[in-house]
Amino acid sequence: MTQYYEGVGRRKESTARVRVMSGAGKFVVNNKEAAEYFTREGDLTDILRAFSAVGQAREGYDVTVVVTGGGVTGQTDAVKMGMARALVKMNAEWNSAMRKAGLLTRDARIKERKKPGLKRARKAPTYTKR
Repeated sequence: MTQYYEGVGRRKESTARVRVMSGAGKFVVNNKEAAEYFTREGDLTDILRAFSAVGQAREGYDVTVVVTGGGVTGQTDAVKMGMARALVKMNAEWNSAMRKAGLLTRDARIKERKKPGLKRARKAPTYTKR
């Protein structure tokens, strides 16, 4: 069994468990090829910013991801954060570069709860005079 480094990333309702190990550059998300899973333009390049932030080529590493919950944006950001955390576990000297790129900061914005008497968190029912 090969040595791997694991990082967990979270965003909104999504959680991603990312494992990075040395290899041939395979990138698998939920048993699918990464480009097949993240079809939206720019998502894959956004996720791989962690490698460019530390000046590493992705081809030298195999990445496997298990991501659950949330939508496309939440999952993308969760995987991005998990990737950064896994790379920092691999080499602690990359911590400052990741911080500078903003890859290790958890985005704490979550859905606001519904309030009583309102339709959603802030949307009031339509006012009718009669």
